Amino acid sequence: MASARAEILGRVRDALRDKPTAPPVPRDYVRSGEASVELLAERVAHYRATVHVVAEPDVVPLLGELLAGKRIVVPDGLAWDVPGMTALRDPLTVAELDAADGALTGCAVAIAQTGTIVLDGGPGQGRRALTLLPDHHVCVVRADQIAGTVPEALERLDPLRPLTFVSGPSATSDIELDRVEGVHGPRRLEVLIIR
Repeated sequence: MASARAEILGRVRDALRDKPTAPPVPRDYVRSGEASVELLAERVAHYRATVHVVAEPDVVPLLGELLAGKRIVVPDGLAWDVPGMTALRDPLTVAELDAADGALTGCAVAIAQTGTIVLDGGPGQGRRALTLLPDHHVCVVRADQIAGTVPEALERLDPLRPLTFVSGPSATSDIELDRVEGVHGPRRLEVLIIR
């Protein structure tokens, strides 16, 4: 017995059998965007995120200042020992994630032109719920993870992985344009960019 998916796709193929094939879509996107720390920092800050540009030796001390006394969810693959922070290791229940003070992650790539950070669930990033339920997300970006443009970033990503694109704290506006933060994810986003 065929699956429902196979049956539906078969019907679509049959319906399109006598239709002309669409012309190929040109893929000559601009791939020479500026992949600088400064541009990424400027664009991320534009989205109301807090940005810290730091040297490698200053990462752990700064994380210690930002996260002291807090219960922070930390995914596998993130090895920093942050003083004064209580690290909560995933897997956690939804209630435990919601009760955490925040999440600390790395990223797969960051896009300088748009100020977007992309997570793919890889080492140091954790599953999607880890960065959507806690109210504060601290994301660390290395300079070599910065791509200039969206097409350059997409070339670095595996489309089969669960991709989450983050452009600032979660926010939405109602019909009267009243902005509300934290509806679909963290209310606060802090990005540490390692020079």
